[in-house]
This record gives sequence, structure tokens and C-alpha cells, in this order.
Amino acid sequence: MTNTITIDPVTRIEGHAKITIHLEDDGSVRDAFFHVTQFRGFEKLCENRPFAEMPSLMARICGICPVSHLIASAKACDGLLAVRIPSTGAKLRQIMNLAQFVQSHALSFFHLSSPDLLLGMDAPPEKRNIFGVVESHPELARDGIRMRQFGQQVIEWLGGKRIHPAWIVPGGVNSPLTEEIRNKIRADIPEVKDIIRRTLRWYKKSYQQFAAEIATFANFPSLFMGLVGDNGDIELYDGALRMMDSAGNIIADRVEPERYSEIIEEAVESYTYLKFPYYKPMGYPMGFYRVGPLARLNVADQCGTPEADEEHEEFKNLQPGAVLSSFHYHYARLIEILHALEKMDDLLKDPDILDSHVRAVAEPNSREGIGVAEAPRGTLIHHYRVDDQGLIQWANMIIATGHNNMAMNRGVTQVAKHFVHDHDMKEGMLNRVEAVIRTYDPCLSCSTHAVGQMPMRVQLVDAQGQVVNEKVRE
Repeated sequence: MTNTITIDPVTRIEGHAKITIHLEDDGSVRDAFFHVTQFRGFEKLCENRPFAEMPSLMARICGICPVSHLIASAKACDGLLAVRIPSTGAKLRQIMNLAQFVQSHALSFFHLSSPDLLLGMDAPPEKRNIFGVVESHPELARDGIRMRQFGQQVIEWLGGKRIHPAWIVPGGVNSPLTEEIRNKIRADIPEVKDIIRRTLRWYKKSYQQFAAEIATFANFPSLFMGLVGDNGDIELYDGALRMMDSAGNIIADRVEPERYSEIIEEAVESYTYLKFPYYKPMGYPMGFYRVGPLARLNVADQCGTPEADEEHEEFKNLQPGAVLSSFHYHYARLIEILHALEKMDDLLKDPDILDSHVRAVAEPNSREGIGVAEAPRGTLIHHYRVDDQGLIQWANMIIATGHNNMAMNRGVTQVAKHFVHDHDMKEGMLNRVEAVIRTYDPCLSCSTHAVGQMPMRVQLVDAQGQVVNEKVRE
């Protein structure tokens, strides 16, 4: 009997990955690993490119969350210019980022995770997918499609196209908002607000049936990190870094983005192309932390918009201290959609939002720029250095999914130990091992940019599945 179970590929996520579960001789789980098997290398590809190209180039990292990379990259380029971008330009960037949150969170919740929540973790895989949801819960499926459509439509109205819009540029945005587009967006907000309200009502009534999953889906102490504003509100575009422990104690606060390297370091392991960021004062691997919706709601004092604040208070009451189970990423994602819609409407009502001054223009005035913003999946960091011609000489990106890497690995181990038993193997058990990864909504194409001597194992396998040759690079 084999002592390794391989789940390859992990389904209903963005990118390519597999999970290996290692068993003891008695069939109990010894360990489990989440392997990211693709390599992108954008940190090297951008070298010697003009800095002004970086936002559009970085957007090509991902077709799911290009706006997040546009914003973090543009903010790093703002640092290279050493300018303060016009207030209206910053607000317009925020609106596009909020639209990105709506469409990305809708994709994660309605399309990728709702089959497990609506049809059950043990449902047959041929039914446990978006087509099964359309058949069994057509109204919720329509709501998910409409929610995502709204977010993408706002991005298109602002930036000219839904994927890889070139509207966000160093110094601001390249065109002002028109009154017509503002009115179109505001006219649609009440409809999508109603969608998220009824989705929250349904979810809060139904998630209790997943008690075993809540207890085991990466439910352990960790640190949590996210951006907060001056008053402790959740902050998706700007703000400073805050780190919280599992008891709810703030252990680092008001860390300006330019100082991120004082608290964050990265490690590598041989079994994956995804790096392992950690909280520097605690060292590796003890300093592992989580980012994303769960972390943001944990570290923030409030959301800063009325309806989301009510939901946030209810969320915080799930348990004393920080909310630990990664199953609650789903809940947090819905609350963030509501907050994004409220915040978007507030920004669109601002009397200065139609101002035509939306971009500051300059040559590079600094050799180094750092841009930090919240992506749907968590804190996103872009760090660039240029020469005196403005050509990129070095780049480092710490991607949201990378921040969560240690937590995902520990999560699959926890779930596997609880649900996987060699002598009673069922497909639903293995689905739960995948489902804990889906709670994080990982974006693997975004994440694999480590450079240098990458570990690699290449196997030549014959038609019978036997390994006939193997080369290993440590």
C-alpha cells in the first residue's frame, strides 16, 4: 500500500498546484504539503525595463487581479517620482480597486467555493461545481454572476477594458471620471447591495452546518497582518501595516509601507516555488502570519462604513481575540464586498471626484520606490530600484498568496489529519483537503517570482508509471 496520496491538480483555484499527503504505515497522516508547481519569474523579467512601463507590465502577472498589481506598482512608481499624486487621482484609483474587490471576491465565493457550501463537501464531483449550483440554486448563481459583472463593468467603464486596463499610471490615472460614468456606477450600486445583503443573510444561517470544517480548516493560532487607516479602519488602498497575534494583541502598528522590510523577511523551501514570508522579530517558521479578508477584519477596529461595521461587529463576536478558523475567510469576503460597495458610493458622491486634475507628471527623483496596497487576497508589496536613466535594476514582489503560504501548508496538514484515513478513503475527505486551500482563494500565477537557484526535481516515467530516470537540483 502506498504511503503517499497525491491530489494533482488542486481544483477550483487560480494556477497550478498539488497536495501530497504522507501516511504512516498504519494509514494515519504524518504530514501534508501544498506544492506550487509553476514558475513565473516577473522579478527578473522586468529588469532593464523603463519604470513607466511597470504598472502595465505587472498587471500581466494575473488576469484575475490585474488591478491590484496596477495599483501597487503605480504606488511604487509614485515613490520613484517622489511626487504626491492629485487627491482625485488617488480616489479614482480607490474606486477601481474596490471594483476589483467586488468582482474577485464574487468569483471566489459564488463560483469557486459555493459548490461546497451549497451542495456539500461530500457531493459527487460531477455535481459539485458551478453547473451544479446553477441547477440546484439558480437565484444564487445569478446573483454571483451579476455581482462579478458589476465589478468588471466598473473596471471597464473607468479603464477602457475589463482585463489589464492601462488607466492607472505613475503619478495618478490617465483620464478623469465623467459625470455619465459616475451616474451609471451609482445607479447600479443599490441592486448589488441587495445581492450581498441577502447572501450574507443566507450564509449566516447556513455555515453552522460546517462545524467540523470550521474546527479544522486551518484553525490554529497565527499572526495576522493588514493595512489600517489612521483611525484603525480597514484600509484597502493606503494606510500603514498592523500585525496582530492570535489573542488579539497588536504587536506592530503604524509600520509605514516603506519600512516593510523591518518586519517581513522571506524563506524558501525545496518542495515549492512559492516563498515563505514571516514576521522577522519572531523568526522562521514561528513568525508565520495570515493576510486577506480574515486578517483584515481581525486587525481593523472597524470597517468605516455603516452596514459593514454592523457585520464586522457580529464577525468579531465569533470568538474572543482573533477569529482563527480559515473557514471564516468566506464570511469575511462577503463583509468586504458590502464595505467595498458602501465605500465606492461614498467616493463617487465626493464633489471633487469629477476634477480633471488626476495625474502628476515628473521624471524619477528617487532611486527606490515601494508600493503597498491590499489586494483581494491580502497585502501586496512591490519594491523597485532604478538607475539614473529610470531603468529597473531590481524588483521584489511579496504577493498576498505568498504571505499565506505557511498557513496553507499547516492547514492542509490539519485537515488531512482529521479527515483522511487510509482504510476508509472517500472522495469527500480529499475534497476537504482542497477546500481549505480554496478558503484562501490563492492566486498562484501572481505568487511565484522567486529568483536564483530554484530547487527542481525532474522524473522520466515509463508507460507503466515506473520512474526510469531522475535528476534533482537542490
